[in-house]
Amino acid sequence: YKINMNKLRYDSVVFDLLTGLIDSWSLWNEVAGCKKIGHKWRSRYLEITYKTFEYKKYEDLVLLAAKDVGLNTELAQNLFKKWNFLRPWPETNEILKLISQKYLIGFATNCSIQKGEEAMNVIDINFDFYVTAEEVGYYKPHPSMYNRILEKMNSAPNRTLFVAGSPFDVRGAKNIGMDVYWHNRIGLNYKNESADHVETSLYRLLEVLDL
Repeated sequence: YKINMNKLRYDSVVFDLLTGLIDSWSLWNEVAGCKKIGHKWRSRYLEITYKTFEYKKYEDLVLLAAKDVGLNTELAQNLFKKWNFLRPWPETNEILKLISQKYLIGFATNCSIQKGEEAMNVIDINFDFYVTAEEVGYYKPHPSMYNRILEKMNSAPNRTLFVAGSPFDVRGAKNIGMDVYWHNRIGLNYKNESADHVETSLYRLLEVLDL
């Protein structure tokens, strides 16, 4: 039983999966044929999902984003065929292994149950709990996503650190009352940033979590 009440600031750590822990950007870029179009597609997809709130089929939103940025939707379908080629960021397994020794760990991801579980399986560490947008019926930053994972983990917002992958997630988690570590790997610009920590890797999590 992992929860250590000895003066640790948090009991649990919740992660965004597809950008916080996994290098999904590289796969989108590869499918798009270049980094510029890949980034536009992925960024447009993030905008769409974070404005959609109520769950609509994840795959449909990905293809809608492709269409919006002028990418052939048949080509975009390759993203799902290559989903198992997703890979975690280089330090992900190492960091999660250390964190999971002292904290409950979970993730909340804006995708279907199937794609969420497939993505989870590219990481070597087992999560204690997770939720997907399809399961909850809403996309982040809708409060239901964050509340559901907190319920599953039996953890209070002020005792949970959220590791965000995008600025939308930062706002959503802060609104619930969680401290937020924004893993801004690719240097997304965002004004009025309210994250407690903004880093380009996961390494500083060890310091934040007293590991």
